[in-house]
Amino acid sequence: MQQQLGVDQPDFGVLLSSMYVPNGGTAPRSLLQPRIEAEIAFVLGADLDAAEIGVDEVLRATESVLPALEIIDSRIADWKITLVDTVADNASSGAYVLGTPVAVPADLREVELVLHRGDDQIASGFGRAALDHPAECVAWLARSLRVRGEVLRAGSVVLSGAVHASVPALPGETFTARSQALGSVSVTFPAATQEESQG
Repeated sequence: MQQQLGVDQPDFGVLLSSMYVPNGGTAPRSLLQPRIEAEIAFVLGADLDAAEIGVDEVLRATESVLPALEIIDSRIADWKITLVDTVADNASSGAYVLGTPVAVPADLREVELVLHRGDDQIASGFGRAALDHPAECVAWLARSLRVRGEVLRAGSVVLSGAVHASVPALPGETFTARSQALGSVSVTFPAATQEESQG
């Protein structure tokens, strides 16, 4: 995703309850230019407040993981964004969908997520595509928050980052991310209204 958007470092935003879409549900119609990406989500069972926070600390603090779909969106025309733009736009996050929690697999780096549009496979990636280990993404976030005097608390849900380049989502399309290790998660985008169909 950093390569796709032309940025050279991670960023983070906040997942709001108003952005949550149930598994198998319908994405908000209010999205402007949505794109979708499959991710590994973490549910923390303990605070991440150790003096040093790395992959091992994150894995010890993790209660469960689950497949997730993040629907990114941007108010910047044609996604011509810089890092400053995405930070100002809550990390370009529009909505998110969570699957069913499962126990942490032995090696999250080797967990594959495969994204389908309808019956067609359109993208895939392994956990290692996110900063070499999805737990490192969570560790980076915890360290970044600590600089601000904040702590990533038990009960937090963290999306660890896309494992493939984002894919445009059009009205009426259904997307499903599948993983042998994690299960599946899906979302449907609302069909175009008559006014939208007429341009």
